[in-house]
This record gives sequence, C-alpha cells and structure tokens, in this order.
Amino acid sequence: MKQISIIDSKDHVGETVQIGAWVANKRSSGKIAFLQLRDGTAYFQGIVVKSEVPEEVFQLAKNLNQETAILLTGEVREDTRSKFGYEIGISAIEVVGESHDYPITPKEHGTDFLMDHRHLWLRSSRQHAIMQIRNELIRATYEFFNSNGFTKIDPPILTGSAAEGTTDLFETNYFDQKAYLSQSGQLYMEAAAMAFGKVFSFGPTFRAEKSKTRRHLIEFWMIEPEMAFMHQEDSLEVQEQYVAFLVQSVLDNCDYALDVLERDKEVLKKYTQLPFPRISYDEAVELLQKNGFEDIQWGDDFGSPHETFIANSFEQPVFILNYPKAIKPFYMKPHPTRDDVVICADMIAPEGYGEVIGGSERATDFEYLLEQIKAHGLDEEEYQWYLDLRRYGSVPHSGFGLGLERAVTWIAGIEHVREAIPFPRLLNRIYP
Repeated sequence: MKQISIIDSKDHVGETVQIGAWVANKRSSGKIAFLQLRDGTAYFQGIVVKSEVPEEVFQLAKNLNQETAILLTGEVREDTRSKFGYEIGISAIEVVGESHDYPITPKEHGTDFLMDHRHLWLRSSRQHAIMQIRNELIRATYEFFNSNGFTKIDPPILTGSAAEGTTDLFETNYFDQKAYLSQSGQLYMEAAAMAFGKVFSFGPTFRAEKSKTRRHLIEFWMIEPEMAFMHQEDSLEVQEQYVAFLVQSVLDNCDYALDVLERDKEVLKKYTQLPFPRISYDEAVELLQKNGFEDIQWGDDFGSPHETFIANSFEQPVFILNYPKAIKPFYMKPHPTRDDVVICADMIAPEGYGEVIGGSERATDFEYLLEQIKAHGLDEEEYQWYLDLRRYGSVPHSGFGLGLERAVTWIAGIEHVREAIPFPRLLNRIYP
C-alpha cells in the first residue's frame, strides 16, 4: 500500500493509501469522528464512521489527544466543502506517538505565551501557512537573481567594522580583538560586485536596538544585491521587478496558504503592476504637511504613520527618493546638484507595513568617501579595504537590501513580524 503526503491527495482520489499525520483537532457526533489532520505538507479532514470500522478503531479515533502522531489507512475522496478540496475516509489507525496535555489549545492565547511555545505554535495552520509563504519567497529570490545573471556571495557574519553606524552593533571578543555581529553585508558585496559585476547575499543580520514594535526584529535575514556599472534609476527597476516577482510567485504557488490567512489576492495582484510610483523626499514631506502631519519637518526621518499615509496614497509600493544626507549612511552618493541630499530610495509597502527595501547609488569618489568616514567618526584604518575599491578601478554601482521577515509580513498580510520568524531566537525575545 502506498504511503503518501496530504498535499498529494489530489493524485490519489479513490485509492486506499497510508498517511503519517498528527491530530490537530477532533470532534465527534455520536456515530462519526472527524479528525483534523496535518503532516507538514497540508491540513485536511479524516472521517471515521462507526458502522464502517471495527469498534476498537472508532473508540481509538474518539479518544485521540491533540497532536498525537498516527499512521492511518483510508480512501482519498474529494471534498468540495473544504478549502483544501479533499478528505480521507479512515479504515484503520495506528498510534505512533502519544500526546498528553498539549499546551496550545483551540482557545485564544496571548502573543507572549505563543512565542514562548513557538516550537509548538509552528504546528498551527496559520503559522504553517506563513512559513510556506516565507519558503516561497526564499525559493523565488534564488530563482530571480540566478535567472538575471547574479552570483551569490556570502559576506562574513562577524565583522571588524560597521556598515551603517556604530551605535546599533552587537560587540563580541574575537581572540582579544573587537568584532561585531554584521548589521549588513553591503560593504563586502560592493567588493564582490567589482569582481563579479552583479552579486547578491542572503544571510542573517543584527541590530542592537531594543524594539517593541510590530515591524522590527533584532535578528533577521536580509537579501542584499549589488550591481556594478549601474546607476540608481536602473537599480530601482531591478527592485520593483524583484518585488513584483516575489508577489506573483506567492500568488502562483501559495494559493492554499493565502486562503488560510484570508489574504486578499486581488490586492496582491495590484502589487505586480509596474512601474511602482516614485516620489521625492521633498514631495513626501509636502504631501504630509498638506494633510495635517504637523510633526514632520524637512530633515526628519519618517515614522510609521508617515510611511503608511504616503504608501496608502498610491495603493502600491512607492519609492521615496533622495533623503537628506544627514539621516543616511556615509557611503551613499551625493546628489549632483544639491549638497543636502543623497541619491537613495526607500520602497514603502502599502497597508501600513512600512519600508521593505532601502537602497542607494554608492559614492565612488575617494576623497569624498574618506571625508564621510571621518565625519561619521569611523576608524579610517578599518575602512582601508573599502577605500581600495575607489583606488583600483572604481565604477558607478548601486545596491539595495530587502528584509525577508518584513516582506513575509506584508505579503502574507499578518499583523506582527515575529510571526514571520521560525523561532524566537534569543535576540528576538523582546515582546510587544
């Protein structure tokens, strides 16, 4: 007898099969036991009819505890009433692993409790759907960059210098030298772009900021492409194509997960329509001030309410271009006609999800970059290797970073970014 996964039920309608599964929930109506089953690929219903099985099988089905692992035998059939579309009529059950007093019951639980039991919460249908979308974004990321001529390069996780500033680094003792958990692989990716032309990295990054917002994490995964011989406008086209590709991939391959999360697919389809709107920082400030945001002045960074209003004004992801130099990192290229702004852009997601991409054209002038390193109080010696990129064959180049968990949160339409991580790592155990 063939053992199958639940997700493959459509290919075995009318056949008697075996499935290894866990009991997510159950109910009975006297003569029928209904088992909600999961096996890691999908969820569906198993039905045990008392008149069709031995008495001991029916009694076993009625008394199964939540999250008991079983090996079941039955016939797969269509079920047009369910989102999944199939169910199994069970004829035999073998208990593989008992479960008693499972802590996450069908009742409501608080965020702290669920994150403390994240190793078990992952089993729920909602969390399962979120992780499927996360996995699809990872798969689609590799497909997009591999098919567009990018080479994946892995920057170090322990670094001797900061990419964006020294105030939000995790410091560690590295054989009697100071080292830091990486806050970005970008500087290394610039070096890689000078060797390979178009590169991307995909790895963990860290921010030593105690965050209690629904948008921020202390440890997260970042996708960081870098492209030689590319100006900012060309980079923006890559960014919007990449994001539209991610959204379309989820629409194409995560239909059931989106249904579980009750995500509006028509809304997502709007996010695949290119090009995305563009608005300058100056125009964004003016837009906010005209609409009653008295707390924002030119030179301020945008907060969550500001980003939400701007993005919702377009109902699509929107690029905000050319922020003030004073609030951006040292490596961004200065504007050719203005001293107060740099050539950069943030992509802001609609529906209140905030920035999903930050990027810029990089400064290429050696003297300017050296001046900025000094002005930001950074150790010149630590950045000699980075300055070498301007000594030996410097070219126009641009890049950006997309936070995976922020993108998952937005595309899945969930409320809290901590639902987008598989486990609450030590660094992320600061709950709202």
